[in-house]
Amino acid sequence: MAQHGGGRGWYGKAMGAALGVTLLATGASVWTAQAGAVDSSSRTAAPATPGSDIKQVAATIAHASEAGARGVNITIDDGPDPVWTPQVLDVLGEYGVKATFCMVGTQAQAHPDLVKKVVAAGHRLCDHSVSHNTAMDKDSQTYQSQQILDAERMITKASGGVRPMYYRAPGGAFTPYSRKLAASRGMRPLGWNVDTKDFERPGTDVIVATVERELPGGPTLLFHDAGGDRTQTVEALRRLLPRLKERGYSFGFPVR
Repeated sequence: MAQHGGGRGWYGKAMGAALGVTLLATGASVWTAQAGAVDSSSRTAAPATPGSDIKQVAATIAHASEAGARGVNITIDDGPDPVWTPQVLDVLGEYGVKATFCMVGTQAQAHPDLVKKVVAAGHRLCDHSVSHNTAMDKDSQTYQSQQILDAERMITKASGGVRPMYYRAPGGAFTPYSRKLAASRGMRPLGWNVDTKDFERPGTDVIVATVERELPGGPTLLFHDAGGDRTQTVEALRRLLPRLKERGYSFGFPVR
């Protein structure tokens, strides 16, 4: 979720106590500030599933599309949600578009049926941490590890065994350590180029205009399917998907 108001976002109060996670001070860092080289001295946590055949991927933050120069990556954050995720899936299915769903661990755990529907429809999964703490880059490596690896386990279990292929830090709160850890688990750190700000509910017209204005700057679009009323998101996707296809864009997944 591209929330720049800081703190744990809309999950904090509901999930923090249940997870036994200490609430942090407000603040979020932008992914571009953390896009430098990985610190080779960073510690790597123990694998979440010892003995599993996991191939390490690049630790740099991905933005490009597997679909090439005219590719567009639709990414959907913060779900799954029982009201909005099915509606997003319906629109994507109507236009034959595949997307990457960046799921919060507690949401995946609560709605495994939706995680399985996302996978069955041919979409990819992305680890978006356990509790959506947008200031997790300020905390210890132990805490970052817990947030990333526990969410990986939750999402994988909820999906029926399909592992997330990416890791997106809440609010872009990446660190060299978190990127290296995710990459060691086969999850490419995932950024974005176009922040639609749909979580602010600025109006469908504004969301559509933001995408059309900023898409030339990069292919990865950020939307949300949880955290509040997402009517505007659903309608924006309904407008944008056929319009972008008509303009010669194709839809794909972020590079790994």
